[in-house]
Amino acid sequence: MKKVYLDNAATTRLLPEVREAMLPYLDEHFGNPSCIHEWGDAAREVMEDARVKVAELIGGRAEEIIFTSSGTESNNFAVKGLALAQQGKGKHIVVSAIEHFSVLHPARTLEKWGFELTQVPVDRYGVIDPDDVKKSLRKDTVLVSIMHANGEVGTIEPIKDISAITRERGIIFHTDAIATAGTIPVDVAELGVDALSLAGNQFYGPKGAGALWLRRGVRIMPLLEGGIQEGGRRAGTENIPAIAGLGKAAELAKINMAKRMKHLIPLRDRLLTRIPEQIEHAVITGHPTNRTPGNASFCIRFIEGEAMLMLLNSQGIAVSSGSACTSRALKASHVLIAMGLSHEIAQGSILFSLGIDNTAEDIDYVLETLPPIVDRLRQMSPLYAKFVKTGKGG
Repeated sequence: MKKVYLDNAATTRLLPEVREAMLPYLDEHFGNPSCIHEWGDAAREVMEDARVKVAELIGGRAEEIIFTSSGTESNNFAVKGLALAQQGKGKHIVVSAIEHFSVLHPARTLEKWGFELTQVPVDRYGVIDPDDVKKSLRKDTVLVSIMHANGEVGTIEPIKDISAITRERGIIFHTDAIATAGTIPVDVAELGVDALSLAGNQFYGPKGAGALWLRRGVRIMPLLEGGIQEGGRRAGTENIPAIAGLGKAAELAKINMAKRMKHLIPLRDRLLTRIPEQIEHAVITGHPTNRTPGNASFCIRFIEGEAMLMLLNSQGIAVSSGSACTSRALKASHVLIAMGLSHEIAQGSILFSLGIDNTAEDIDYVLETLPPIVDRLRQMSPLYAKFVKTGKGG
């Protein structure tokens, strides 16, 4: 059976060069980077080299990079740490309605701690209007967190326009760039943000390795307290093998980004064009053009996304239905609901997230395999039976 992996938004494979960069720090160079001896020196040197490479990927300074265990930790650290550090100025924070749960949940926790939260809406493409952000700001607003692009529907947000608004008001602005850093050009100076989250497993690096870029001079309250690691901002012995891999992945992403994008976009666009042609009532979700290179997302009406996933998996095709963090929850995506889709339509979501290994033959196989699966599921769907009979439903 042919195997096709189209779930790169959940995680990408580890590149061989990244694995090779990690191996010495799992064995001979096992020292603690905080120790002042040659074992510690080797670990510290590769960590600081990785810090430079990650900073170069996003146009920042090495000393502004804080290594974390994941994108989720980076987002939690940013939302809670930045808000708590600024609470003397106010207790109002602003996020969008389509943020990842690693932003939304910390924001709601802050509500329980006495902060006030405003969620900015999006349009039917998942685009945030900068004017809506501007209208949401108050005198006591201390933090705005808006994602650079949405991992479920691929829509890229107008971060530069939003940052111009927050900068004028002197408000700290964080962006979750987990779906974009290492995938499309990201430059913190051009975006105008104060903090940015990224994760290595989104660009062929290791799982368990992330970073928070924090502009020099911005105050943040540590979430993990203990030692003096990461400039006293994140305690705990650093995961040197993962950090070494993150650095190598960042280096390769910077070198190969244009080539990767050129490879992915035609494959993505073929899915976006052909699936609605071949499957009736297939709705593209997200912005039709202003989206990440490997994201092709849809809602297939009258059927459940999870059923499609299982049947595609039985044919060797790996995809997802919404975010990997919620794919087992059997709930409609909050992102799709915020975009105005009904619960019934949102339940039929399917996300093809392409990677550098995918080929035109992979796309052909999907286009050959998916329509019969949809037909089979619709024959068992009471929603579809109602639609055929009455023209209503779903």
